[in-house]
Amino acid sequence: MPAVIIDGKKTGEKIREDAKRRTAALREKGVVPCLAVILAGEDPASLSYVGAKGKALAQAGMESRDFRLPADVPEAELLALIAKLNADDTVHGILVQLPLPGHIDEGRVITAVDPAKDVDGFHPVSVGNMVMGKPSFIPCTPHGVMVLLRELGIPLSGAHAVVVGRSNIVGKPLANLLSGKSVNATVTLCHTGTRDLAHHTRQADIIIAAAGKPELIRAEMVRPGAVVIDVGVNRVKDPSAKKGYLLCGDVDYDLVAAKAGYITPVPGGVGPMTIAMLIQNTVQAAEAANNDK
Repeated sequence: MPAVIIDGKKTGEKIREDAKRRTAALREKGVVPCLAVILAGEDPASLSYVGAKGKALAQAGMESRDFRLPADVPEAELLALIAKLNADDTVHGILVQLPLPGHIDEGRVITAVDPAKDVDGFHPVSVGNMVMGKPSFIPCTPHGVMVLLRELGIPLSGAHAVVVGRSNIVGKPLANLLSGKSVNATVTLCHTGTRDLAHHTRQADIIIAAAGKPELIRAEMVRPGAVVIDVGVNRVKDPSAKKGYLLCGDVDYDLVAAKAGYITPVPGGVGPMTIAMLIQNTVQAAEAANNDK
């Protein structure tokens, strides 16, 4: 029996509708939730993502302020812009689109954002609070994955989850969230140094592929009935495609879907959840700022 396809668009829409309702309540008080998005350079994937964010914010009744900077922008200029936005009470969230140009210290930039406006959940304060189980902004993609699992009613307590990928943006936060006392899963975190990846994935109740490698997870690596969450979004060259490339995930979708119990497609799975959680974090930041007044 083929896997149940997990519809991230449908779940994401529910979250965005809730954010829209909360935004309307704030607007009645004269508060317009606002996200400032900083993009340095012309990375095609980043441009596409920023455009999607702006559209989603507008649909929720929020304001988006885009700051497009050249790829050779001095780091000091970028930090000065962040400082200006930190001090602007009409800006509730600040998002610096990654990756940044090579001459800019990514860690310094992330740390420069006011934690109260860190809707990406990347600031060390946000990460520390998340690890300790305290209220914080949770990185949008990991948060979206957790919401999808809960929405499906997937039993998580005691489940064996294998996370493939150890990035600070996805892999590490997911491992932490899944292993927390409120979730109680047993987590194996795999990466490029893992010996015999298939040995680990075949034991998993839940596989989360976030390595950024096309079709890394193959059918023989998945036990029958497993839940497979594909976080990867990879552009693979294809001259026959209209755009010259095709999007694929980290999972060999067709063959794995014939074996798994649940699976997310690419696109249409985790991606819509990432944007939905960003919208939710932004309205949460606006509510917090309004309550502090």
